[in-house]
Amino acid sequence: MTFISQSRRLRETPFTSGVVAAGVKAYTVYNRMLLPTVFQDVESDYRHLKTHVQVWDVSVERQVELNGPDAARLMQMMTPRNLSRMQDDQCYYVPIVDHKGRMLNDPVAIKHSETRWWISIADSDLLFWVKGLALGAGLDVDVFEPDVSPLAVQGPKADMLMERVFGPIVHDIRFFRQKRLSFNSQSFLVARSGYSKQGGFEIYVEGTKNGMPLWDTLFMAGRDLEVRAGCPNLIERIEGGLLSYGNDMTMENTPFECGLGKFCNAPDDVDYIGKSALRAEAATGPSRQVRAVAIDGAPLPPAQACWQLHDKGTPVGKVTSAVWSPDIGTNVAIAMVEASHWDAGRTLTVETPKGPRAAQVQSRFWN
Repeated sequence: MTFISQSRRLRETPFTSGVVAAGVKAYTVYNRMLLPTVFQDVESDYRHLKTHVQVWDVSVERQVELNGPDAARLMQMMTPRNLSRMQDDQCYYVPIVDHKGRMLNDPVAIKHSETRWWISIADSDLLFWVKGLALGAGLDVDVFEPDVSPLAVQGPKADMLMERVFGPIVHDIRFFRQKRLSFNSQSFLVARSGYSKQGGFEIYVEGTKNGMPLWDTLFMAGRDLEVRAGCPNLIERIEGGLLSYGNDMTMENTPFECGLGKFCNAPDDVDYIGKSALRAEAATGPSRQVRAVAIDGAPLPPAQACWQLHDKGTPVGKVTSAVWSPDIGTNVAIAMVEASHWDAGRTLTVETPKGPRAAQVQSRFWN
């Protein structure tokens, strides 16, 4: 067995002791922190997530704070998504791109006010990019990483558990909206969001002192709900078509290739980085795009590298994430497929670690 050597570069979270006590079995490294990936096993964790409620330590979703008179201007500079109508209690999923229209990150932007924003980032060093933009443009804005650690509550019973801890006001939070709710004489931003299709919330815990008290309170309140520690689940995310930055999309891809074209909707009079490149691609359409793919045969191990897709020997794309789905009864996958071969129903061949398999392009993801 290979172990990860701990050091100051791999930062602990306010919930680390709870995660360890809950019996975490595997981690991945994400934004220089440890993200749990397995507690019992991937399929058992999947079954539980789809039936009950889980508490996830997702402190790895680091925040980049923009604070100052030019915060809103800087936020709009970074994304092709129109932010002009965004309200102070909203959260927006936003592609952030470079000058060529290539994906640098796919975070959630959280608006506190016109002069204060959080960017809840995926796994890339976005902080340095944002600092550089602010400095280069001479903007009056402070850019830094605040001491904020998200804790997710996900699953069909998430509303019940959250009501027991924060009160019935949680039911007033609409999807991708947020409110400040009280806990232990402190208030936390609570959003109806999360990296699953099962429904739930993310609690943005500021500081460390209330980390384990909140964790313990959630577990005590949810005993009869069969609450467990959990984490983003590979099977559930692929079924739901939730893309993973660094796996299903990288700096080589554009929002249009990632199926995020609807978020490239800033008005003509709004300037943002990558505007010319994205406008050109919008006019022609992408040459490749993310598709759901079902792979025939016996269960395959999770994809740890890209698997080549081809049609009679001609390369036409690659599978970027794949796993066996017990509910769908087949191997489910996310793939980047060339425009000439992405039509639903087309059968391609994928080179897997278990040999070549037939792979059918789907019309949509499964959940």
